Amino acid sequence: MADADSKSPTSREAESEESVPETGEVVPGRFSSDEVFQRIVADADHEITSGFRELFFSGVAGGFAITITFLLYASLSASTESPVLAVLLYPLGFVYIIIGGYQLYTENTLPPVALTLERLASLPALVRHWLIVLAGNFAGGAVGAVVLAYGGVFEPAAAEYALGLAQNGIETPVVALFFKAAFAGLIVAGVVWMDFAARDTISRIAVVYMAFLAIPLGDLFHVVVSFTEVVYTMLAGDLALTVGIFEFVLPVLLGNTLGGILLVTVVNYYQTSERRLEIEQFENVRRLSVREMLLGNLAGRSYVPLVDTLEEFVRDPDSYRILVPIANPRTETRLVEFACALASAREKGTVHAVHIVQAPSNRPLDDGDRTRITRESERLMADLEQQVDREDVAFETSTIVSSRSFEEVFDRARRTRPDLALMGWGQGRLWNAARAERPLDELTNRLPCDFLVVKDRGLDCSRVLLPTAGGPDSDLSAEVARALRTDAGAEVSLLHVVDGPDEREAGQRFLERWGAAHDLGDAAAIVDDSGDIEAAIEAAADDHTMVLLGATERGMISRLVTDSLHLDVVNDVDASVLFAERPTDRPLVDRLFGRGRRDKSGEGSDR
Repeated sequence: MADADSKSPTSREAESEESVPETGEVVPGRFSSDEVFQRIVADADHEITSGFRELFFSGVAGGFAITITFLLYASLSASTESPVLAVLLYPLGFVYIIIGGYQLYTENTLPPVALTLERLASLPALVRHWLIVLAGNFAGGAVGAVVLAYGGVFEPAAAEYALGLAQNGIETPVVALFFKAAFAGLIVAGVVWMDFAARDTISRIAVVYMAFLAIPLGDLFHVVVSFTEVVYTMLAGDLALTVGIFEFVLPVLLGNTLGGILLVTVVNYYQTSERRLEIEQFENVRRLSVREMLLGNLAGRSYVPLVDTLEEFVRDPDSYRILVPIANPRTETRLVEFACALASAREKGTVHAVHIVQAPSNRPLDDGDRTRITRESERLMADLEQQVDREDVAFETSTIVSSRSFEEVFDRARRTRPDLALMGWGQGRLWNAARAERPLDELTNRLPCDFLVVKDRGLDCSRVLLPTAGGPDSDLSAEVARALRTDAGAEVSLLHVVDGPDEREAGQRFLERWGAAHDLGDAAAIVDDSGDIEAAIEAAADDHTMVLLGATERGMISRLVTDSLHLDVVNDVDASVLFAERPTDRPLVDRLFGRGRRDKSGEGSDR
């Protein structure tokens, strides 16, 4: 099974060894149903958090291994009159897959579904996993079918017999086909359960062999074998692919899926007790909410913090919430005070400061570690709350202990649904560990709320410079400027850069219209005709204490995380710099090729 992107194989294996049972409690040589379930969930976490490449090519290997089953079954059936002898080598392909750790779709009706039933993985994540594995299995089976059809592997008698296998499935009534496939799904999922209950390789091979022998003996159907048979018959015979898919493969797919889920996974799940997850990694676990379960993309234990002090959360729809993730409450007081200043400009402003404590990824924390870390974090956050005491802003705190950093920011934002996330950027902040985490490019291109990232150089907001060329991110910068003007009496200047003296008048008109539209009509207007945006910002910043920058064409957050934000002005100016980025619906082509960001009104990219 493929490991998750966010952890190395070595660390994941070490964690697995420490967090799942190795011997049974009741009878030393056997596992209880709770212990088997624990082992299945631990393995499911490795599977469902794997990346596309690992899952797909493991599925391709599994699909190609099924070709062995098809080859041997057809060859032996053509060379012997005894049906029992003909099926003796049928299970060989499945032995390769399960013992070798390849991905097989019908096998995946158990572990990932178990994780989903425990609300540790969302339904979209489960469906994504299934589709990738199924596509890999079909691709591997198709390659194998091509080799068998054109490679001269079959003897003439075996080739003729193989052509009739798919036809036999098509001629089977749909209802009978479905229920035969459901029993096959029950067998495969049952094999997985017994595989995790076995203690040695010989026992596992025996279980796999005997179970899969029942499929041909019972005249049952397996979807990947059926797909391989259909592709072979299409290539070597006269079967239409659409007929084979809709009249044979699809009913088998549905039967295998429902058989595995309903008859085994759910039954085995409910035969376990409430102790099934009472192991070290699952204490104090936060399960997915109903909304996250149905619509989210969270998957696996790796998303679950070791400690999360935020209890059941209900969003006040009338409040303006600002989420402030911090790594060190002692050194990020100014950041939280700045968030309070922004929130105070709202009628019902709320600041939620969350202390994200980095935990080692290669070993679980015991109860003493968790208690000690949580107690210290709560003490630091209480001190922070006293320092930023403001009666006009509601202040909340929570603590997360996790091996992740930046992903926790996004998960907390999805859970609490803030209007704005305010983060510090620089040494010792959460950005430092972000580059080791998994798929951040996709995360940062789907922002859950407005983001404001602060390069702190004192956070003096007395004179604010706002460069703009229009667009949604400049709208966010304007909101920040208005809040600072209201709370701290900030003097705001607007900067617009044009390509030459001939465009100065047009630039002046643009600033007048834009300032009036954003309630900044009284702000000082600066038009620079050099055409050099960075040089213009640097020159204007000399007279200002804070600069608000909107996102660039490919987005700001993703470039900060990947350390690819090449703006010299950030390092050359003495003022604090704030990066503003607002969620936008960008087409996939724009994300891939970096075309300009556009809001719903069609305005161009920010400068």
